[in-house]
Amino acid sequence: MSRSTVNVKRRRKRTKGKQAVIHGVQRSVMLASKQQSGLQSGGSTKKSAKQRKEPEEKAVIKASLTPLATMAHKDKKSHWKPVFEQYITRYNQAEIDQHSQRLNEYTLDQLHNERVDERLQRLRERDLYRGAHVAGSELKAEIVSINDLEQEVVLNVKYHLTRKISQDGKQYTEERLDQERLWLIKDHEEWKISRVEPIVPERKPRHGGVVQDWTAADQEAVEEEPAIARPYLNPELMSQFRYIRATNRYRREQAVAYADAWWNKPNPNYEEFEANCTNYVSQCLFAGEAPMLYTNRRDNGWWYKGRGPKGKEWWSYSWAVSRSLAAFLSKTRSSGLRAVEVNAADQLELGDIIVYDWNGNNSFQHTTIVTAFDSKGQPLVNANTNASRHRFWDYQDSYAWTPNTRYRFFHISDFM
Repeated sequence: MSRSTVNVKRRRKRTKGKQAVIHGVQRSVMLASKQQSGLQSGGSTKKSAKQRKEPEEKAVIKASLTPLATMAHKDKKSHWKPVFEQYITRYNQAEIDQHSQRLNEYTLDQLHNERVDERLQRLRERDLYRGAHVAGSELKAEIVSINDLEQEVVLNVKYHLTRKISQDGKQYTEERLDQERLWLIKDHEEWKISRVEPIVPERKPRHGGVVQDWTAADQEAVEEEPAIARPYLNPELMSQFRYIRATNRYRREQAVAYADAWWNKPNPNYEEFEANCTNYVSQCLFAGEAPMLYTNRRDNGWWYKGRGPKGKEWWSYSWAVSRSLAAFLSKTRSSGLRAVEVNAADQLELGDIIVYDWNGNNSFQHTTIVTAFDSKGQPLVNANTNASRHRFWDYQDSYAWTPNTRYRFFHISDFM
């Protein structure tokens, strides 16, 4: 079943701030029954959560545009909106079917059509191997800016995709936020989507404000461990995450609780970066009571103080940069935040870390934290920048992924 409705509003040529929100909702009828997630998170560090079998039924598809204004204010330039609404419907259907044909029929951008086809083919093959399939999907699309010209419209769009994944008769929910830029052109009084550009901030390394080639070799050469690790942000300030002073144990359940609380929004106690993934993961580690290693040097230790006088950046590269955090975790130390690198993802536990090298050249650009497991014991991860919650760890559903992608798996030591 499919349904589309459109209400339009006269707009100025450029609009930011006032946001049009489109909800493309696809749900399976399974969602009406009580569901129990197949995830493991919270108080356990291994795979022990109870999961409930659900009957599998055909998904019901709906797509609708939230009213923007009354129909009395029609404008010629609003005629692109039905095209956009149909694109959202097909986008969501492609995520369920894992086939791109109906979506690609609707755009003129052959390069992007090839990208979509390759990504969905990867997902079909991966999920077949996992014994998993999409049981239901809900998509919300938010237009965050519009450049409305005479013969062309450029949209910046954010998507919030929530999917129910069925595996071995059990279900879990994954969420992710994606971004796209769309170009619509007017061709003989008909609007068409001429170009689609995925926005992939995971591929942008964060250098803590200053571009420097800081490598693992630099970290090994200069790091000197101080006698006392001094955290500058107190977890007690975050009321929902109680900090217990009289322990040196890594609190995995607290790290996971923080990760789930802040996966899709910034914590105002911290600076937010354009590429925020490692900053977010460092916050999760600290919420799990990993002690900061303060050195007052940006290329040394693992620490955060925030902005200093005149906007000075007071945090270590290892707090905010993926490859720098990987270098820090790789170094042997007798106390404090440390890790053991393992060979496979299924050797990880809750609160452990994965770093991603999209190009296979040892320039790691993305960081995630393990927050749950699927029914086969494979990690599900949270991330920020393009935010994700309980996403399958390999990221083959991302446009950042390439066949050269390499991973490093870090098991955080239980005792600090």
